[in-house]
Amino acid sequence: MDKLKMHSPDLSQVNIAKIRSLFPGCVTEARDEAGTLRLAVDFDLLKQELSDSVVEGTQERYRLDWPGKREALALANAPIAKMLRPCRAESVDFDITKNLFIEGDNLEALKLLQETYLGKIKMIYIDPPYNTGNDFIYEDDFSQDAEEYLSRSNQKDSEGNRLVSNTISNGRFHSDWLSMMHARIRLASRLLTDDGVLFVSIDDNEASNLIKICSEIFGEENFVAQLAVQLNPRGRHLDRYIAKTHEAILIFVKDGLNSASIHGLEKEGRMVDEYNKKDERGPYRLLGLRNRNQSFNPVTRPKLYYPLYVNESNGEVSLNKTDLHRFEVWPDAPDGTKTCWTWGKEKVSKEGSILCAERTGNEWRIYRKDYLHSEGGEVSKTLAKSLWTDKEITNDYGRKAIKDLFGTAVMDFPKSPELIKKLVKIGSGHDSIVLDFFSGSATTAEAVFSANAEDGGNRRFIVVQLQEAVDLDSAAGKAGYKNIAEIGRERIRRVGSKILEGECNNAWGRDCGFRALKVDTSNMKDVYYRPDQLSQADLFESVDNVKPDRTAEDLLFQVLVDWGVDLTLPIRRETLQGKTVFFVDDNALVACFDQGISEELVKELAKAEPLRVVFRDNGFASDALKINVEQIFRQLSPSTELKTL
Repeated sequence: MDKLKMHSPDLSQVNIAKIRSLFPGCVTEARDEAGTLRLAVDFDLLKQELSDSVVEGTQERYRLDWPGKREALALANAPIAKMLRPCRAESVDFDITKNLFIEGDNLEALKLLQETYLGKIKMIYIDPPYNTGNDFIYEDDFSQDAEEYLSRSNQKDSEGNRLVSNTISNGRFHSDWLSMMHARIRLASRLLTDDGVLFVSIDDNEASNLIKICSEIFGEENFVAQLAVQLNPRGRHLDRYIAKTHEAILIFVKDGLNSASIHGLEKEGRMVDEYNKKDERGPYRLLGLRNRNQSFNPVTRPKLYYPLYVNESNGEVSLNKTDLHRFEVWPDAPDGTKTCWTWGKEKVSKEGSILCAERTGNEWRIYRKDYLHSEGGEVSKTLAKSLWTDKEITNDYGRKAIKDLFGTAVMDFPKSPELIKKLVKIGSGHDSIVLDFFSGSATTAEAVFSANAEDGGNRRFIVVQLQEAVDLDSAAGKAGYKNIAEIGRERIRRVGSKILEGECNNAWGRDCGFRALKVDTSNMKDVYYRPDQLSQADLFESVDNVKPDRTAEDLLFQVLVDWGVDLTLPIRRETLQGKTVFFVDDNALVACFDQGISEELVKELAKAEPLRVVFRDNGFASDALKINVEQIFRQLSPSTELKTL
């Protein structure tokens, strides 16, 4: 039986495999520092493959560079031996919820999510540190070599990943901030669906650099817009020269040609007032069918220049001249300039029932009915504008939302949940997964709940927050909170209860829970990862390669991460043949980590024909049974994937 690797994927090897599929001659084999054979790229040959002339040395090119960029890329690709440890006591509806709250370093969390959520996240929103000199950034240690990464991931380095202030006194280095963001956004981009979208809140300090980073990762053609969001209408009185009232939200999509990436917003207010006519289908407005742009004319669009015919008694429009439809109308401007229709004949033939004509003087003009509601009852939508000035999206509103929940402002500058909800509405579908890996006080989680309650969607969230300590003298500290992750979890609990007490769309599944997980060291002892370095003193310890303080459920979640199984699937625990057995989504994965497993239990599990089964390597009652397990499954359930840890 194969053993689970129990660490995140080595993305450098994944990338090399992609290069190999395109340029097989540019990939060879080489020994790494440990002497192990691995795939490697012949970069000189690859550069030549991508050039139509002889390549000699480095060339100048348009790009953003900084000290540490290559190390940041290496850090993003390097695997880690960590796990997501379940915390039932801090969760809400652990067994049935589809939402995740992950506490820990977001770089490590993003690595652990790679296999499970690759290409499955519809929308990402982040509000990272702005590099203002007063905030914090993650200081990632790039010093380890290839032999040290597993040791480091097992926390052999007592310092771990440190959170440090990038102060004005040290020059507020761009390089530190760029390295931090580059690695994380690169990993996050892999999680997006083909129609996925990234929203990033940022201010002037790093906006230009962030656009360049994201353009490099997503491609310049996938940059959508830089929203101007008015968060402080009064302006910041401490600013020099200009009192800033707004921040930016950058928008990048996975594929700029995918029209499903960004949705419109429901029309409201004065836009709804324009629908001042009504028929049996509902309110509508009239839009002229003639294209007013004179560059579209019979010469440039000959197929859109043709006559329509009007029934003068009721304004009915026809593509063909009949005894009733006798008045001929061409798409010409009142001054005689020839333009064209916006619809071709085929569209008129299919949807002509919503065309009508109205007399203006001695002329008839053709219109189409634009209804406020679709046939399914959805309100007509409009493109989001690049300037957002709604009073509900300001920082004051965000602060009030926190104060209403906690009785005091436990966060200084929380984003308004209405702002994030607006992004959720344009960036996700009703069944999408929304990710925020700079979660803060979990505003994004509240926005997802609120959007679902309004429109009946069943969006899910994954939020990630570092265990960042709060000042004991702050409002949060005085309220008894030790770190921001605690505040985030409590906010979700309170918001969920509040929303469920109000009016909710009946189509919503009312999932206001979350599974709390924490990034932690691997469940496995060092010998699991470095069996070749096993000393004689370690032989006895290697009999059990699982750390003594870990539970069976801890092991299960590391297996889910390693195997790429959805971390929110329902989990059922049963006792069979005297052993504890986990059933994930019935038969998606079956796991038993007990020792002394009998042949009867193995056969009982095999008869259930699960997709995947995992046991402890030393969990079988005898060596003979361990050898026969594969044969038993081959006979009773040949399609089952079988592994051990």
